[in-house]
Amino acid sequence: MAVRNLARAGLGERTEVRVGPALESLPKLADEQPPPFDLVFIDADKANNPHYVEWALRLTAAGSLIVLDNVVRGGRVADPANDDPDVVGTRAALELFGTHPRLSATALQTVGDKNYDGFALARVVA
Repeated sequence: MAVRNLARAGLGERTEVRVGPALESLPKLADEQPPPFDLVFIDADKANNPHYVEWALRLTAAGSLIVLDNVVRGGRVADPANDDPDVVGTRAALELFGTHPRLSATALQTVGDKNYDGFALARVVA
């Protein structure tokens, strides 16, 4: 689906889609020493969100934007007693967004067909 949508958007020649577990793919990508990414969109297994944020920091530079999707999770992220791995991972990633010295971040709640959820935006500042 990603390949087809990128082609429809006229970006097929400018993009590369990699399929596989991200925690296996990201070290390989980093070994290739690509130029810093301008935008990183994280929408993967939520339990590993903190790891994806750390990888995003390795692969970006000042001025880049990191987007973390599905951060409200129906309000469950705000419940400290909720120990669901997806909620715990999302909460930890949000805490990283809020405390990491290289990031300036905010989170937004959305309301729609999926009830309510949200996303977080972090600008890499250093």
